[in-house]
Amino acid sequence: MIGALSVFSPATLACAPLIVLLAYTILGTTGFGSSITAMPLLAQLLPLRFAVPMLLLLDFTASLIIGTRNRAAIARPELRLLVPFMFLGIALGATFLVHAPAKWLMFGLGSFVLCYAAYSMLARAGARLIGRAWAAPLGTLGGVFSALFGTGGPIFAIYLARRLPDKSALRATIATVTTLSTVTRFGVFALAGLYAQRGMFAAAIGLFPFMLTGLWLGNRLHHRLAARRVMQAIWLILIIGGASLLARSLLAPI
Repeated sequence: MIGALSVFSPATLACAPLIVLLAYTILGTTGFGSSITAMPLLAQLLPLRFAVPMLLLLDFTASLIIGTRNRAAIARPELRLLVPFMFLGIALGATFLVHAPAKWLMFGLGSFVLCYAAYSMLARAGARLIGRAWAAPLGTLGGVFSALFGTGGPIFAIYLARRLPDKSALRATIATVTTLSTVTRFGVFALAGLYAQRGMFAAAIGLFPFMLTGLWLGNRLHHRLAARRVMQAIWLILIIGGASLLARSLLAPI
């Protein structure tokens, strides 16, 4: 284990656990946001082709721990509509992750994170419902960003929030889509050989206690913190991380 961890820099060994702790504290507090919080920060320390599948191992475990509640409330017609396009997007995103230059991967992640932060700050509560036709572009786009960066969850949430006015159905359906996405990406990444990278499983095992601690802290904080304050902290983290990635990608050699 120690030999496998020797491939990482001291800065990575010191900062990655804190990033994971923060990300899963947010997940435990809000029910979402672990990947989109962690990825722009981890990408400062690790190649995206390593960070994305490694974080997926933690997400997979967290999804098993949290589980999907209120199964009876799942909107199955929405799943049948959205999931095939999600599978298509995951296949496309995994192809980009394996073959695209690292410079443009960083640029894409930074741009997505900043756009999502802007959308979150400007979106109005109680927005009108949208039609079923949006499942094709948003499902595919969510699948692409899920495979590329592990950040497709917000896109699925944006679509489903405009389709399902019932909060119980919305929560249960988002949880199910997230679980299906996680399992599918795990299989695709394994087939692509991304888990053969040295130090992959050692890093995930080393970060596992910090993921568990973050979930525990988040559950404790869930009823003590105002949701608005938590979201403001997430937006600040996203803006800093996204802007830093954009700067790094623009300064990187072609």
